[in-house]
Amino acid sequence: MNIFDVIRAPKMSEKTLSLKEEENQFAFEVDPRANKIQIKESVEKAFKVSVLKVRTMNVRAKKKRLGRHAGHKSSWKKALVTLKAGETIEFFEGA
Repeated sequence: MNIFDVIRAPKMSEKTLSLKEEENQFAFEVDPRANKIQIKESVEKAFKVSVLKVRTMNVRAKKKRLGRHAGHKSSWKKALVTLKAGETIEFFEGA
């Protein structure tokens, strides 16, 4: 896997913005097959920062209905990346 196969998209919400300000953590949607080492290397190469810690979690699919039709959203994998103090990712600064 190359770095662009591992990191799919940044995740921005009120909770992730507070994590960014308080603990210097950033959230990403990543490939479900990626492990913590691959995620760390991808973030370091893509954004040129030093990663201290990576936490991952699998987000389960949610059931959804539209009228009488039932379905579900896809499940996905989330990674919370902690950076070294003083470093930041410029992509998140506009938020």
